[in-house]
Amino acid sequence: MTRLGETLRAYQARDPAARSRMEIFLLYPGVHATLYHRLAHFFYCRHLKFLARLVSQWSRFWTGIEIHPGAKIGRRLVIDHGMGIVIGETAEVGDDCLIYHGVTLGGTGKDQGKRHPTIGNNVLISTGAKVLGPFTVGDGARIAANAVVLSEIPAGATAVGVPAQVVRLHGKKVDYAAEVDQTSVNNPTLEELNALARRVEALERTLYEKE
Repeated sequence: MTRLGETLRAYQARDPAARSRMEIFLLYPGVHATLYHRLAHFFYCRHLKFLARLVSQWSRFWTGIEIHPGAKIGRRLVIDHGMGIVIGETAEVGDDCLIYHGVTLGGTGKDQGKRHPTIGNNVLISTGAKVLGPFTVGDGARIAANAVVLSEIPAGATAVGVPAQVVRLHGKKVDYAAEVDQTSVNNPTLEELNALARRVEALERTLYEKE
């Protein structure tokens, strides 16, 4: 009950829409997914793999959050909205983390044994981010929305982009941050349309010259 109480307080502190702990306990799928995972992990550690997967699949059905029974989840994890989250078997999540919907803590398909990431304490992983592989995301790191993280992220860093690169470290912009500016990226569709327009113009000019 102590861990449940601190989890409810963490949700209340981080979610401005949360009006009471009772509401959080009854209606927040992230809380339910965490509780189901504790039971599934209990069975998993005692080699009751079928029961473990049964509980985790039941949780996935009701919450839309898929946490493998083998994953290790720390204290006071807050899952905001939660739909579409996938956490793999050898993933580890530290204390006081905040994970938004659509996040994947997965593998690349190339590794054996430890295949999934280790997430440190007080890490924020934003909507749609994919963290893939057996590396560490350091304490206090921030992963931007829709980033694809394929290598280690140091503590206190902010990572953005596909593939993700560190743009801030302990609040200070790094030298190569301009190269991964997410607000100034090119529009590939517009570039393609412009290229087609230039091509049509060149063909028309050629036809006009032949006449």
